[in-house]
Amino acid sequence: MAYEGNSGISRLAAVLSERMRKESESPLIVDFGEVLEDGSLVTNTFPAPVPKGEYSMLGSLEPVSPGSRVLVAWVFSEAVILGTVKSS
Repeated sequence: MAYEGNSGISRLAAVLSERMRKESESPLIVDFGEVLEDGSLVTNTFPAPVPKGEYSMLGSLEPVSPGSRVLVAWVFSEAVILGTVKSS
């Protein structure tokens, strides 16, 4: 390997490898979110907007409108809207 003599690169590679392994073992996370005016999705644990078209929705779910509160499952790195959340 070209970087075998560089202990800094080797340590960085080990850290990245360990973090990727832990990420792939992480459990399914269920979260609340909101659909914004432009159709993007913002969740409580990932506040950066996920653009429309880059998240999924259950097939049986009716279209969600801007401002809808939703229940989101994180499946690996993909957000999947499970349903809308309404107050009691």
